[in-house]
Amino acid sequence: MTSDVKPLLPRHDDLVNERLVAWYFLAALTFLTVSMLAGLLVALQLIRANPLDGVELLSPARWRMVHTNAIAYGFLANAFLGCLHWAIPRLTLRPVASVALSYFIFSAWQFVVVCTAAGIILGPSFQAQDWVAELASQLHISMSLGAQGVEWGETPFWIDPVAQLGLLLVAINFMTPIVRQRGPMYVSLWYFMAAFVWTFLTYGMGNFMPEYAVGGVSGGAVGGLFIHDLVGLFVTPLGWGLMYYFVPIMLKRPIWSHGLSLVGFWGLAFFYPLQGIHHFLYTPIPMFLQYGAIISTIAVELVVTTVVINFIGTIWGDGEVLKKNLPIRWFYCGMIYYFITCFQCALQVTLTFQKLIHFTDWVVGHAHLVMFGVFSMWIFGIMTYLFPRLIGRDWHSRKLCEIHFWFSAVGVFIMFLDLGLAGVFQGYYWASLAPWDVSVMGSQSFWVVRAFAGLMMFAGTLCFLVNLYLTWRGPVRELNPDIDVAPALA
Repeated sequence: MTSDVKPLLPRHDDLVNERLVAWYFLAALTFLTVSMLAGLLVALQLIRANPLDGVELLSPARWRMVHTNAIAYGFLANAFLGCLHWAIPRLTLRPVASVALSYFIFSAWQFVVVCTAAGIILGPSFQAQDWVAELASQLHISMSLGAQGVEWGETPFWIDPVAQLGLLLVAINFMTPIVRQRGPMYVSLWYFMAAFVWTFLTYGMGNFMPEYAVGGVSGGAVGGLFIHDLVGLFVTPLGWGLMYYFVPIMLKRPIWSHGLSLVGFWGLAFFYPLQGIHHFLYTPIPMFLQYGAIISTIAVELVVTTVVINFIGTIWGDGEVLKKNLPIRWFYCGMIYYFITCFQCALQVTLTFQKLIHFTDWVVGHAHLVMFGVFSMWIFGIMTYLFPRLIGRDWHSRKLCEIHFWFSAVGVFIMFLDLGLAGVFQGYYWASLAPWDVSVMGSQSFWVVRAFAGLMMFAGTLCFLVNLYLTWRGPVRELNPDIDVAPALA
């Protein structure tokens, strides 16, 4: 005889701590707002319209570092941690290792981000006690409580061990339910596990080795690896892993090709760690390393193409869903931008093209498209999908959701095109050996457009924040899953 009794599955409330997910999202949005304001401050400085000119602690040089660090560690890290608290328990049917540890990590991570911002703003003038500084001098260790002189590794030296320990605790908390699960493992979990290992190693490499172990040209090579691996081995696997989780659920169909999903994962694992040196072409770093970085960068574009094809195949024949399902629209717009970003990267790392755009605004536009146009848009899509479920009511305004999408998607693409053109003009100015001031004056019109695009993106974010506030404070409204968000989870 066969039994028709189905095994009891854990309740959603027993798996997911929705309050903690909401806290992570709110913290992420707080740091996003700070970061965007800092970016606008820098943009206004370039066109001589900085309203805070002359205020030392609010100088663009300091707030530029706040802008980048708040995005990486304040917005993206918090948002991804919130998403993981939703996705991993549902994928493994097991809660995280410890709820208490989750709350501790949440508090500790906010401490890390705030202290990083304080150290950057206060700068090297904020020093340790005399006896501590003397001991550090004997050990050849910099004890400034301010920012360190490593790009994307500006976190104060005393924060680095705390952040490293936090990353270890995050890995333990999420890896526990993953290793305890039985049966086939979703490709999302492959990406998540890789991210936990890679992020721990990448952060340690970028924040300790250049400061204390490796200097000179070798330190530059390690710094280049860190800069790029922070995107490719921290943000990218978490982002794509979440796409492999949310897209099939919302479309109610499996991913088009499991084989291609594995090609994407292993291609990322093999080629991405080799790319970092492409930030330092035409430097004293050995040319075989530079050539290897160029080849691996072009190879990653081929890998990304397979991933994008896989997701296009998943939605093929159901294009109407892009009109009514906002999260899916966020996701697929981000995927297209990711393809464009990687294609642009494959072009800009060739030695011929590097001669023209090296150190120009072309690189700045490239960075904005990948960090905001891809990963931030994916996170906005996830938030658009999950906030109604976390709050228990539908969005207050569908129109504000639409404005948020279009202002963000169009704004970042305008910035990308504008800074790309600015970079080409700057490259030709410098190649002509014209005085530096000529390139600055020639860039002014591009920088005005950049400020306009930034204001457009910020306005879209403000619409999202206002909509979220009105939804949270408003009366309970019945969810309209088919239009305002997406099909409800099973």
